[in-house]
Amino acid sequence: MKNHIICTAGHVDHGKSTLVNALTGVDPDRWEEEKRRGLTIDLGFAKADRSDNGFVSFIDVPGHERFLKNMLAGVGAVDACLFVVDSTEGWKPQSEEHLRILNLLGVKRGLVALTKISLADDDLREIAVLEINDRLEGTFLEGAPIIPVDSITGVGIDSLVTELENMLEGTPVAKDHDRPRLWIDRVFTVKGAGTVVTGTLTGGSLKIDDEIVINPQNFVTKIRSLQSHDEQVSNIGPGCRVAINLANIDHQSIGRGSVITNPEQWFLTSTFDAELDVLPNIEHEVTRRGAYLAYIGTKEEFVKVRVLGNEVIHAGGKGLIRVYMDQKLPLMLGDRLILRESGRNETVGGAIVLDPEPILRAVDAKPDTSIARIISEHKWITPSHLEALTGVRRDEDVPGWIVDPQCLEDTVTDLSQRLESAGNLGLDITSLNQFERAAIAILEGVLIEGNYLRVEGADNFSNHPYLEKLESNLFKPPDADGIDPRVLRELVRRGLIIEQNGIFFSQKAVSSAAGTIQVMLEENPEGVTVGEVRMALDSSRKYVLPLLNYLDQIGATVRRNDVRLAGKRLPEII
Repeated sequence: MKNHIICTAGHVDHGKSTLVNALTGVDPDRWEEEKRRGLTIDLGFAKADRSDNGFVSFIDVPGHERFLKNMLAGVGAVDACLFVVDSTEGWKPQSEEHLRILNLLGVKRGLVALTKISLADDDLREIAVLEINDRLEGTFLEGAPIIPVDSITGVGIDSLVTELENMLEGTPVAKDHDRPRLWIDRVFTVKGAGTVVTGTLTGGSLKIDDEIVINPQNFVTKIRSLQSHDEQVSNIGPGCRVAINLANIDHQSIGRGSVITNPEQWFLTSTFDAELDVLPNIEHEVTRRGAYLAYIGTKEEFVKVRVLGNEVIHAGGKGLIRVYMDQKLPLMLGDRLILRESGRNETVGGAIVLDPEPILRAVDAKPDTSIARIISEHKWITPSHLEALTGVRRDEDVPGWIVDPQCLEDTVTDLSQRLESAGNLGLDITSLNQFERAAIAILEGVLIEGNYLRVEGADNFSNHPYLEKLESNLFKPPDADGIDPRVLRELVRRGLIIEQNGIFFSQKAVSSAAGTIQVMLEENPEGVTVGEVRMALDSSRKYVLPLLNYLDQIGATVRRNDVRLAGKRLPEII
């Protein structure tokens, strides 16, 4: 099913709402004041079925300049535009303003409805068409069809529907990236249900009972029910208008500009870098000194702007800016916004987000659309964090991380050098940071033994000098003075030596002592004493006692009062 969203645009009282009514049978003017005054104050919504079983959602935006922020809230996530011009009045200031905003927001498709043609003679209509074509030159609507219509009599409506179908046939449908985001444009209450919000769903799907988060308030709640154009649904995909009944949310605690996402999927930012495209008709430069309003999604936010690099951006030019907000919003690379200067009450230009999480200082920042640049500046970044910033999913370079290539090469080189200098002992993995531990996965010719990383095939300590000394003095072992404690622990861990009360023995000493005791017990089955064993081993009590205690521990001998008897494991120890 192909579903698309179209916004209306144009000057006040040029017939936008009446035209939507003629196309859909639905009056988009919801408020009594709108009907009384005959103009759209807030956003209106309507639906029309398509011949391919899909449908079109119309967002009717107000044309009066005093309601411009409401218009901006409606055009942030649309597939195309139905631009409306009154044939009796022609091009007007808000026509120009709306066209600029749509162009800055990156809308790519649209057509023009020339309304009220029953009230205009042929000459007036021809003049209007010539002026429209002149105004559209260099914009996304250049060359777009201009369809004469009269919404009251129905003249031209069929032709307009045909042109809309043709335009939408080549318009891509919204893709499901499994990252839903919905900028709220209305909040109200329904008796017996509670708080309901509406918006245009993008990026992913939602279903009943989904846990969602509302920002910037950071409210976590669940979806009670979903509705699209007065129809109850259990789930809904991107590119659709949707009403959401929220659980346990006071309608007064949220409003237009709040945004719904899934938990943990989006990066919340109050500072971001962007490229600003300044309109050519403004009569001043863009500097940090202005009082600016940013329109992002349905959010109107006072912001501070710092120009990166140059001190100013001239009219008609482009430049890099850093934007500072008071609240954190879920933004990503490629998001668009409109910048207005509140003091002059004018649209300055449109911007595209290049970096939702600037790492470099403003004086050093040179943001662009490259994902490689973001990875390079972060050095190490998790796949989920990169997706939150860019919307792009990438495979890991090492377990858990995407890494700047040069940074990864440097880490591997450093690890290899440290591993080589560590010798037989190897590198203690617990001493490595999280990035170094991750990089182990791509090291070649290494192995992990316990907590140590070693070169594969390296000496396994079997010929360590201290081991040789212990085997040369089985029952009068030399002390370990001067031996690296880490080496001692590793010799013990590998089972090459044993330790008892700070005295170290070779395994050869253990097996030799066990063999001697077995012979002694064959001659004296009633048991042998510590003194008898000491004499047999030609040692001293200092060494024999801990050695016998170790044999007791491993089940080679059993102590009964002052004598040792044979244990179950004595034969296998020898």
